[in-house]
Amino acid sequence: MKEVTIDNQKIGGHNQIYLIAEIGGNFVDFQTAKIMIDLAIKAGVNAIKLQHYKAETITIRSAMFEMENTGITSQYDLFKKYELSEKLTSDVFSYCREKEITVFSTPSHQTDVELLEKLDVPAYKIGSDDAVNLPFLKFLAKIGKPILLSTGMCTIREVQLSVETILEEGNDQLILLHCVTNYPAHINSINLRAMQTMKNFFNFPVGYSDHAIGIDVCYAAAVLGASILEFHFTYNKQAQGPDHMLSKNFEETETLIKKLRELPVLMGDGIKRPAVSEMNTRRNNRKSIVIVKDIKANEKITDRNIDIKRPGYGIPCEYYYNVLGKTVSRDINADQVLTWDVLL
Repeated sequence: MKEVTIDNQKIGGHNQIYLIAEIGGNFVDFQTAKIMIDLAIKAGVNAIKLQHYKAETITIRSAMFEMENTGITSQYDLFKKYELSEKLTSDVFSYCREKEITVFSTPSHQTDVELLEKLDVPAYKIGSDDAVNLPFLKFLAKIGKPILLSTGMCTIREVQLSVETILEEGNDQLILLHCVTNYPAHINSINLRAMQTMKNFFNFPVGYSDHAIGIDVCYAAAVLGASILEFHFTYNKQAQGPDHMLSKNFEETETLIKKLRELPVLMGDGIKRPAVSEMNTRRNNRKSIVIVKDIKANEKITDRNIDIKRPGYGIPCEYYYNVLGKTVSRDINADQVLTWDVLL
């Protein structure tokens, strides 16, 4: 599988899973942003992500949200409330770089990219609403930076069309993110095997962009092979705003990252063999061939004077049929293991 590099960090293949804390939509001022950035860094994420949009270019004024986290409300009004000014975006980028944490954003329109290019973003995230926005995909692909393509609401044909469009512009620095565009996303709609389908179909790193409550779905995605996880992050789940309820807080993120960092050890190398820690147990708890009736020297072994019992340091039980009819070199009392050195 192809690897993609963002800010000198390799994503895909056998590299450590890459974790993105999405804070866009969860703040409207610099102080709140700093609190979340500090907490996300402390928890151990690899990158901070924003959303950069303007209400005037993302939606018409009559469009409505009708989702669990927003209720029925005006898209324009909600986007207007949470759109970030150039100064606030610039301040957040500067703070992340001061803290030496990777930061990038999701633009929604070509005009959004102008500022992000000034800020020298290392990558671009494309939201699911733009997954088949072919002119926008072409525009971003031509820039030549890594692209994280979210595929919520997409069929596999649409994903393929989007991938082909990006590749046609000579950009193969692509990561595909499985996503379910519900807020929050419930487990009966997650369909993580679709992520595996994309992994098998396309030769690019795949991951999961999360809108579920809790950390279980992210962990399951990692077990199934996600190279990257993106999740909403908050300083307070009860804070005002539509995304806080489905965001991970510091404690959840810290717990998730601890579990994820242990996952490679848990998964192992795939070779079926006894664990080193099993060897003593294998010796004591496996079964071997044992003597159940006293045997005299030069007497033959039969199914009447041997059986299979613990422990496992005699002749392994798999050789039961091989020792039948063999002659022993000395007397052997019952209730002893049979060993190779007494066979003639």
